[in-house]
Amino acid sequence: MAHPSQLGFQDAASPVMEELLHFHDHALMIVFLISTLVLYIIVAMVSTKLTNMYILDSQEIEIIWTILPAIILILIALPSLRILYLMDEINNPHLTVKAIGHQWYWSYEYTDYQEIAFDSYMVPTQDLNPGQFRLLEVDHRMIVPTEAPVRVLVTAEDVLHSWAVPALGVKMDAVPGRLNQTAFIASRPGVFYGQCSEICGANHSFMPIVVEAVPLKYFQDWSTLMLEDA
Repeated sequence: MAHPSQLGFQDAASPVMEELLHFHDHALMIVFLISTLVLYIIVAMVSTKLTNMYILDSQEIEIIWTILPAIILILIALPSLRILYLMDEINNPHLTVKAIGHQWYWSYEYTDYQEIAFDSYMVPTQDLNPGQFRLLEVDHRMIVPTEAPVRVLVTAEDVLHSWAVPALGVKMDAVPGRLNQTAFIASRPGVFYGQCSEICGANHSFMPIVVEAVPLKYFQDWSTLMLEDA
């Protein structure tokens, strides 16, 4: 859960998000070192009055400042491609949930169960209970088991939407007439908040996403209760 004045990312709740955080720190250190070097060169060029005739025309320096950026780009590109393929990998999901975007709410269908489907609306401010978050709480949360691969099929009924939960490292566009898929593994129990990340109309800011990860036993009890109520 993000908090006011937060500078970094939310705490990771999935292995992929942990990899993304590590890659962010890796890339940030490279940017910091490059910025420090460039700042030093600028200050040196402005402050000194000395001129070195060998620096004005030097093949060695030109070779270095051509090869060095290429090496830096490789150090950034290889980890990035690794994570890109990890995010695209979906192996034997234990649960499949279909998320359908509407103006302006989400619908969820648990395709492994024939009768578990519900709409998820934002809770109005006047109906919030103490401890609930304004503009983020919903009346029906998406319940998933922890430490189990979950596949999410994402589509939309009317306009473009985007199903995004930052703590899980998930963001997938919802396109009418098209079925996109993504996957995640919730590594710990908790409640994870997200929002539609594609401008979809007047109430775009009022269709939050809430994913609640619970141990498998509690998920089985919840699914049984949902089937009995259906």
